[in-house]
Amino acid sequence: MTHKYAAGQDVYFEPTFGNAAARGQYKVIRPLPVENDNRRSYRIKSLTENFERIAEEHQLSQGD
Repeated sequence: MTHKYAAGQDVYFEPTFGNAAARGQYKVIRPLPVENDNRRSYRIKSLTENFERIAEEHQLSQGD
């Protein structure tokens, strides 16, 4: 199973309902290993935040 996005790629993050995370432009830091549930996840970082987040692939779309 391959990841759709690569490290360094710009993406748009859309948090799930109830998640207080800011939506918007992020950069993929790195893809995370696929676990037993077969979900593809990524470490992402916004320029406006001092920390990284973990996002699932379905929460991301191609950035500008």
